[in-house]
Amino acid sequence: MQRRNFLRSAVVATGTIPLCTTSGVNPDALPGIGKTPALSQADQDAIATALGKKGTYNEAQATYSVPLPRNDLSVTVKGESVPIPFGFGGWVAFKKTLDGKQTVIMSDTVLLEAEVNPLIDAAHTAGLEVGAIHNHFFYEQPRIFYMHLHGLGDTAELARKYAQAIRETKLFPANQPASTPSSAQTSSNATPAATGTPQTGKELFDLPVLDELIKYKGVVNGPTYKYTIGRDDLTVTDMGAEMTAAIGLNTWASFAGKHDAAHMAGDVAMLESEVNSVIKTLRSHRIEVVALHHHMLGEQPRIIFLHYYGRGPATELAKGFRATLDQLGKGNQGGMRH
Repeated sequence: MQRRNFLRSAVVATGTIPLCTTSGVNPDALPGIGKTPALSQADQDAIATALGKKGTYNEAQATYSVPLPRNDLSVTVKGESVPIPFGFGGWVAFKKTLDGKQTVIMSDTVLLEAEVNPLIDAAHTAGLEVGAIHNHFFYEQPRIFYMHLHGLGDTAELARKYAQAIRETKLFPANQPASTPSSAQTSSNATPAATGTPQTGKELFDLPVLDELIKYKGVVNGPTYKYTIGRDDLTVTDMGAEMTAAIGLNTWASFAGKHDAAHMAGDVAMLESEVNSVIKTLRSHRIEVVALHHHMLGEQPRIIFLHYYGRGPATELAKGFRATLDQLGKGNQGGMRH
């Protein structure tokens, strides 16, 4: 079912598009809102078979996701090599609608400029939608764009459609090289250990100090350290499914480099009313705003995403990120959880 048909069905069934409150979708206006039905093991196996790669199932959020990193790329930002996990790893995620009758697919794809329009054509041929196309960085070489793909339907059919859309691209797992130290695990200012083994984020950063400043715990991914924070203060729906952190509704910060000379890049998921307070806060901490855009189509309430980039001591960058988090959820009961 296409998005417009789902919205039309909602209007017929309820007489109106569900109304929003300051804390998200009004549950009384969307009958059946509650716990998302689980994806079955058969659903998960069908996704893995179609893509030729197993993903991870987040049981709490009922979301199955498959990482699609661009390990074929070698990327620099401001002339310095940065690892692929810093912000050049795409993904695709699957989740049931709240009524359990269909599945939603969301994907963020990492593309070179010349790859954008061929993927648009392939996605439309496969029956998927393009939700957004934009940058996440300034100063990167080669220039990278990000395309969000959406779809609604049967789980196995959606997985086959997605595999069809990306099969001839470097996004398809079978077309990717194995992750290598030169392409995905090192940065120009990440000093190898004495053994010659590249260091991970655990050795490169003072994780307890960063966690204390940000008031969350991150995850080590190769030479990076990343925080991913959902909007638990909001209830956001799109195509009849609840959007949560595991399917793309999140604010994140990724650290690369080393503790006293770090890169920080990330994304902030905001209500429209939060946009300019977030921008002011980032700029007051000398963090660059590099993009402001949407990721979804038809979500309620509307969510705006902001990408940023900072360079300097990791502790100073972390303070800026924490101050940014403090701008979120002010108008919602309970605010952001931490």
